[in-house]
Amino acid sequence: MSAIEACRTEALGGHVAACTKCSHQHIAYNSCKNRHCPKCQGPAARDWMAARAEDLLPVEYFHAVFTLPAEIARIALWNKRAIYGLLFRALAEAVMTIAADPKRLGARVGLTSVLHTWGSALTHHPHIHMIVPGGSLSPGGSRWVACKPGFFLHVRVLARLFRRLFLEGLDALHRTGELAFFSDLARLADADDFAKWLAPFRKSEWVVYAKPPFGGPEQVLAYLSRYTHRVAISNQRLVSADANTVAFRWKDYRIKRGDRMKVMRLDTHEFIRRFLMHVLPDGFHRIRHYGLLASAQRKANIAKVRALTGASAPEQEPPSEDDPAPLTLREPCPCCGGSMRIIETFRRGQVPRSRAPPREQAA
Repeated sequence: MSAIEACRTEALGGHVAACTKCSHQHIAYNSCKNRHCPKCQGPAARDWMAARAEDLLPVEYFHAVFTLPAEIARIALWNKRAIYGLLFRALAEAVMTIAADPKRLGARVGLTSVLHTWGSALTHHPHIHMIVPGGSLSPGGSRWVACKPGFFLHVRVLARLFRRLFLEGLDALHRTGELAFFSDLARLADADDFAKWLAPFRKSEWVVYAKPPFGGPEQVLAYLSRYTHRVAISNQRLVSADANTVAFRWKDYRIKRGDRMKVMRLDTHEFIRRFLMHVLPDGFHRIRHYGLLASAQRKANIAKVRALTGASAPEQEPPSEDDPAPLTLREPCPCCGGSMRIIETFRRGQVPRSRAPPREQAA
């Protein structure tokens, strides 16, 4: 919270930029670079997307969403690292186990998973978006095994294996004392009470939703650019805010037809509480790769798939001679369009020696 409050303020220092053609100057303060800050995710997303563009294959891609039941999501709020980590592991094992079945794909697939913990109204709704290419290398790595066009895996089979793996893992976490319980669920610390509470979930249907396949690698990239570095709420959704109330736009998915967009008004303290529910533990990775796309093997596996499918590697754009120098900003002068050059940097707590002149004087 402190990082977001200080973001792009004089508390973090910054630089002074001056136009090389006119007298315009302006001060730009440093970003906090916190991964939960709505203002700081754009550059991080662009860098991540540039790296992922090199990994895309000219094959059909599929998209599925794995969601936890609301009751289990409630204890996840108290045990984020343990349960979110289990969610990733159970999903990956379920997908790779079923895909490796000779009766299905019979190959080791690769997948990218992205954790989201929020609903549109900032409620706690942990779910994972999974992106997977439609095929994989054969067990010996000698050929590319493509899945059926428009079909990856049976969602119901996938959901039931995911449910079993997750509940087994949850039971193991409880036995080793890695779960904490509070409020009216404090009784679940007892092994017998926990077993009784867990029993109905072994028979209920869990939500695993398979979306229509992407039209191509370009659509995958566009999708990932919107979802990978998203935070609980963006600045664009905010309508108004003061000391007492925050208003923001949200989508009501209960409405099947018509305009789903509404405006919600929350007490400021309740808004802050909802936002902070989605802060992840330090060092917890919410974007993870498995199978063929695991970091240690990704480049070699992708090169092999391209060789087997006859696909060429994406061309790397040569560096442009017009790229700005290290101390020159990419954004032109707002007054005359000239290049903006950094003339001074200052640390947090310091006051810049160069003060930006009023805009009417700079013009």
